[in-house]
Amino acid sequence: MTRPASADPCLQAVERPPLPGPQSVRVVEVLATGTNGGAQEHLYTLLTRIDRSRYDVSVVSLSPGSAVRKLQREGIAVAVIDDPDDAIAVGALAAHLAILRPDVIHNHMYRAELVGTRAAIALGIIGHRRPYVVSTVHSSRVRSAEDREQLRRLTPHMDQLIAVSQAMERKIVEEGRSGAPVKLIYNGVDIERYEHQEPCCTLRDEYGMEPGAQIVGVVARLEPEKGHPTLLEAWPQVLRKVPDAYLLVVGEGSKRSELEQQARDLRIAHRVVFTGRRDDVPAVTAALDVAVLPSYREAQGLTILEAMALSRPVVASNVGGIPEVIEDGVTGLLVPPHDAEALAAAIVRLLTDHAWADTIARAGHDLVHDRFCVELMVKEIEAIYDAGARAVRLSGVAAG
Repeated sequence: MTRPASADPCLQAVERPPLPGPQSVRVVEVLATGTNGGAQEHLYTLLTRIDRSRYDVSVVSLSPGSAVRKLQREGIAVAVIDDPDDAIAVGALAAHLAILRPDVIHNHMYRAELVGTRAAIALGIIGHRRPYVVSTVHSSRVRSAEDREQLRRLTPHMDQLIAVSQAMERKIVEEGRSGAPVKLIYNGVDIERYEHQEPCCTLRDEYGMEPGAQIVGVVARLEPEKGHPTLLEAWPQVLRKVPDAYLLVVGEGSKRSELEQQARDLRIAHRVVFTGRRDDVPAVTAALDVAVLPSYREAQGLTILEAMALSRPVVASNVGGIPEVIEDGVTGLLVPPHDAEALAAAIVRLLTDHAWADTIARAGHDLVHDRFCVELMVKEIEAIYDAGARAVRLSGVAAG
């Protein structure tokens, strides 16, 4: 359904009341790890689309990695505090913040929440201006009782929590984190980046795939929660129906050698390609016939949003925030987690009914454009930064 421009949240203007003091809001983003993942891609999208004339943004990463280098290539200042000892990391971050004097710090992922919030507390204790503390809950990972207790104790020292899905809102409540307000802000996709993306034209030659063969792909870290074993278990069933299909496994992680061995044990290694990390994921995704995310847990599933933005039909597990993105049979297909038979059937259906797959893909594309555009995400986060800067500047706390 076409909406009038005035009703499109991606096109609506946001009123910006004047800030007390300097009009530029200084923000430090604290990232738990510098390796690639959904949170890192979210931060990259945010910082490359934020109004840099109004927001003076920099990043502190608690480890090095490819995501750090990617941000630096965009001219974004990134400091790395590479120490596994949380106490040392807190001290180093507090010293860094004392120099920068940010209005807002924005934590991304669990360790960043711990280190970033404690550093902000430390600033207040030693007489510096305490920044407004924002934390985004990106992950649905199951935490230990000790981890949950640490988060519960620290949450009252946070000023704003952001959940990337309704599922993450529920998780915050379940973990007893009642000490800070929560706002739902879905991850946004840069539609312009994907709208005119050409498929990777060398993909078949790179991996020896014959012309005309259909390609199913999963883009995800090779970690236990991403569900790759179920997808590999499903693949022999797919090949019985579509014998020329290839499975493309894009990403790196701790389980790669185990997954490669599983493919050999299932005698499907000749039809499964492990690409490792790729810097051209949008082009690779655009070359897929079907995109899959077989996760056992998932906060939202940014890679399926990206596939939908590229008009690729998607199959994903019915877990976490994924059902908020996919309406089964309309914008994609949902299957139970750990169910190889259901996963295989869904993939085969999309590979063999091309007209229906195209209909699904178009509906998915329209949904992303309407509900998950990057402009809306950025505007909502900018509004939080403005509110934080206003609160800090009006608090009357003297800077050190």
